[in-house]
Amino acid sequence: MAKRRDPNSAHYIDNKEFLVKISAYREARIEAEESGEEKPRVTNYIGECFVKIANHLAYKSNFVNYTFRDEMILDGIENCLTYMDNFNPEKSSNPFAYFTQITYYAFIRRIQKEKRQMETKFKYIKSLDIEQILNDSADGTEHSNDYLSYMRNIIEQAEADNAKADKANEGKKMPKRRPKYLDEKIKAEEAEALERAKLESIEENGQPKDEFMSWLMVGSYI
Repeated sequence: MAKRRDPNSAHYIDNKEFLVKISAYREARIEAEESGEEKPRVTNYIGECFVKIANHLAYKSNFVNYTFRDEMILDGIENCLTYMDNFNPEKSSNPFAYFTQITYYAFIRRIQKEKRQMETKFKYIKSLDIEQILNDSADGTEHSNDYLSYMRNIIEQAEADNAKADKANEGKKMPKRRPKYLDEKIKAEEAEALERAKLESIEENGQPKDEFMSWLMVGSYI
């Protein structure tokens, strides 16, 4: 049996209320677009839900050990705001799961980005002869030795943190493909572009252009 969420939890979200609020926002946004008005501002409630989702997910066992969790949380919130217009209540009645997935993949991308940056920094620092640099520029005081130890500790601690996080995530699925909702969005945009081009061709000549039909036939077999 699935564990029920505690309504008193700081990260608790009422999925039914969340669905009502985001559906109302979607309707207001569509009306504003049709009337040429400015896109409405995201409500505080929806924004708070995004913050709760990101913070709650960041405390999961496969994310909690990373030192850049704050950046992961910010990325998750930003991605939720970026792709919230893609949520369609007619296709899904579970906004919590939808935006949790968006946040999850935002975390994965941040982890991959940070690892690439840290690897570059480590390679650069290791390529330097830190002791020689300090000997050439310092006066041999105790302060110089303290700084050398400090630099060594930074490298060792960073490597230890990475090893700890990798061990915690060992055996866990860490997908690298783009999320399903992006695939669906791309397919929908391509289908809309094809339909628009077909309609424009019909309106112009009364029937589809030969070039368009040839291209459409070829494209259907790709």
